[in-house]
Amino acid sequence: MTPADATKYPPTGRDSDDDGSVLLLTLGYALLALVLVLVCVDATSLYLTQKRADAAADAAALAGADGFTLTIEGGVPTARLTDEGVHGQAAELLDALGTARLVAASTPDGVSARVSVELDWRPPVLTLFVPDGWTIQATATSRTALR
Repeated sequence: MTPADATKYPPTGRDSDDDGSVLLLTLGYALLALVLVLVCVDATSLYLTQKRADAAADAAALAGADGFTLTIEGGVPTARLTDEGVHGQAAELLDALGTARLVAASTPDGVSARVSVELDWRPPVLTLFVPDGWTIQATATSRTALR
């Protein structure tokens, strides 16, 4: 370096324009990572609530399929479902579990039980964006058969 260059570029050890910019970047990325983690927590909670609703609907449909009436027609035993039997069995199971509310329970064809349930979901962390939560619904069908 020549003496003329030394007067142009004083030896400060670092450039004064970059002071604090790494700290701002670090804080920005830390904030972004925190928001991402919180969104992932809420998404996981929503997913687990949907799975809980699916499981409750499956269990209630299976219980509803057990509410059959056994009849013998022409010497052949037949299991027939009624809307009242399906609804009664599903409601009894859901009341015992206490996980979901029964929306509908019926039999479309006399051998299948179709049950719909619902759950309320509220985000555990970011309640500012969805303050009232959502209602999650699930429907399941189960068939009864004699062998």
